[in-house]
Amino acid sequence: MSVRRPLLTAVAAGILLCAMWFVPSANATSEQSTDKQQSAAADQESSAGLTLAETGAGVDTTPYLIAGTAFVCVGAAFVAHSRRGASAL
Repeated sequence: MSVRRPLLTAVAAGILLCAMWFVPSANATSEQSTDKQQSAAADQESSAGLTLAETGAGVDTTPYLIAGTAFVCVGAAFVAHSRRGASAL
């Protein structure tokens, strides 16, 4: 049974990495914008210095922060449990 555990962990990590491959990346510009809009934005950015991308109004990130914190806590609990179980053997 001890040989299967690292293999299952490696398989789970591989599946997670493959799943993350399909997560879309965030782009600050629209793919449908024209060259005229892009050059105007570049001129404005160079004259005003670097600015942040416009993200829109009212984007609530609270659920993502709560879920991310929960996942980190669950992961830490798994690590603590595995260390406690390994020291008992």
